[in-house]
Amino acid sequence: MSAPLRVVLDTKLVLSALVFGGGVAGQLRVGWQQGVFVPLASTATAQELVRVLAYPKFRLSKLEQDELLADYLPHTETVRIPQPPPSVPDCRDLLDLPFMHLAVAGKAGVLVSGDRDLLVLADEFERACSCPILSLDAFVRAHLVL
Repeated sequence: MSAPLRVVLDTKLVLSALVFGGGVAGQLRVGWQQGVFVPLASTATAQELVRVLAYPKFRLSKLEQDELLADYLPHTETVRIPQPPPSVPDCRDLLDLPFMHLAVAGKAGVLVSGDRDLLVLADEFERACSCPILSLDAFVRAHLVL
């Protein structure tokens, strides 16, 4: 049996899988729960998830936030990002850099994102870093036949 695919998920996708849970994003949650893939996390990406879960618009109590994190973080593999971080192509949105660094440092098989700034870099990132960037739909079609 081969090792599970190592995957970087952007915060919006993790949030959709945890908070809304249905549809295609919900398949992500089933995928990590069943060990179909291993989500990678770094200090920066975990901190962003914690910060976003606390947004008032989601109206999640601290207990609800902790429960959602408990359904995700134990399934992740933590990756230490070296200093200086790995070289990645220039990106318009600096908030996307931690995900690119994580993909390279964690030797991810794929970075999954709905972020246009990342998706537009897909070809360049794969050439430079040997890691494809896929949309959620493309990732599910290619890797999550649940």
